[in-house]
Amino acid sequence: MIRRTQTPAAFSKLSAKSRTVIPRAIPDGLGLKPGDTLRYRLTEDGALLDKVATHEAADPFAAFSEWSSEGDERSYRGL
Repeated sequence: MIRRTQTPAAFSKLSAKSRTVIPRAIPDGLGLKPGDTLRYRLTEDGALLDKVATHEAADPFAAFSEWSSEGDERSYRGL
């Protein structure tokens, strides 16, 4: 599968502690600023990185998709 990108690819290395520096074009392109939350998702094509909306970052259950049924919504609505 060929994907078109807006800018040429940029690269970074992973440290022994699984840390990396995000190439400048990424924060600039996503409008990131210090304190923003990033989401990493695995896909069939690789990994997807995007900025999390403020309301999603504040949701303590956002990371737990198994808790997103209609029954769960009713149970947790008043919390």
